[in-house]
Amino acid sequence: MAFIIDTGFLYAALDKRDEDHKNVTELLPTLPKNDLILPTLVLVELTHLLKKRLGHNKMRQFISTLDNSPIKFENIIQNDIRRVYELLSKYSDLKLDFVDASITAIAERLNIRQILTVDKRDFNIIRPIHCEHFEIFPQ
Repeated sequence: MAFIIDTGFLYAALDKRDEDHKNVTELLPTLPKNDLILPTLVLVELTHLLKKRLGHNKMRQFISTLDNSPIKFENIIQNDIRRVYELLSKYSDLKLDFVDASITAIAERLNIRQILTVDKRDFNIIRPIHCEHFEIFPQ
């Protein structure tokens, strides 16, 4: 069972002041370490947030943990772009952002149902094409 990681989930894990920090850090040890998928777009968004909110040093510390991490990186590919556009159009009333639409497209392509996110609103509303709904963690 693979999990795709969203930005807010990782940010909450790294910022002790985040309201979701406790829930996320309690869930982390229970996850299958070899089945964690980190979209590179999430990595870009997360490092920007870390640098802006917690400083360059915290951002660098996080990057250093990825060197020997079992987390698998996944790029958005050209074939995902049409689906991203469809999602952005379909959920325009939510103002769905590019990264969340990309996570959805990647999950559909890889047939992954589990999303690690604190953004329950968007991912509970999105209806993926490969399953009835996403399973959101932490619950």
